[in-house]
Amino acid sequence: MLIDVHAHLYDKNLIEKIDEIILNAEKSRVQKIICVSDNPNSAKQVLKLSKKYENVYACLGVHPCEERLYTSEFADFLINNKQNKKIVGIGEIGLDFHYEPFNKERQIFIFLEQLKLANDLKLPVQLHCRDAMKDMLELLRKNKKLLKHGGIMHCFNGSLDDLKVISELGLKISIGGVATFKNAKTFQELISKISLDLITFETDCPYLSPHPLRGKINEPKNLILTAKKVADLKNLTLDEIIKISTENSLQVFKKLK
Repeated sequence: MLIDVHAHLYDKNLIEKIDEIILNAEKSRVQKIICVSDNPNSAKQVLKLSKKYENVYACLGVHPCEERLYTSEFADFLINNKQNKKIVGIGEIGLDFHYEPFNKERQIFIFLEQLKLANDLKLPVQLHCRDAMKDMLELLRKNKKLLKHGGIMHCFNGSLDDLKVISELGLKISIGGVATFKNAKTFQELISKISLDLITFETDCPYLSPHPLRGKINEPKNLILTAKKVADLKNLTLDEIIKISTENSLQVFKKLK
């Protein structure tokens, strides 16, 4: 069984054929999909999808690039839904200093607010980090007490030194389609050195389709292509890497069991 730990099924390119997408995922050994929100509106869409489909789960949060949309009402929304068994995590949350102008102080504030919320709700986190790894890891080190329930660094693209810190914080990483890109030799070398107990898989669909589908709309069924590539890089069989990644995913997202 493969678990797609990070998907955006509510995207307009996917939602119009969602029944077909769910069926195609199951045919490609993807038995569970964690749908991740980026703002309060998509959080409501994610909840609806998790209610409709047995194998779709919700991870709810406000993305750093949507920081202006985070409110106390959204926090109340999460608290009011804390008994929902399909909500398996808080995310995606984090820091993104890629597109200027950005409000660094506001991003840090809502990141910490959501880390506190995840800790209070006893849920793991899905972390987004773009052009902000130093700040991210420093912030997480200072607030390690808020990571008692674990989490993953979504779409990881850091270094071996970053990986060491991530592991020390009790977090895992998710690997997506970038691992299959022909121009991703440096990342592939890094994957060959990554400890197996850190690895989970994601599509980040509809983005980052794996080779040979790069540039096309991504969907959960394509996760098998990433898993095959990582299996080759780790000198493992496909079944072995699927088993390892599934066990790792279930360690983080305990409600999936």
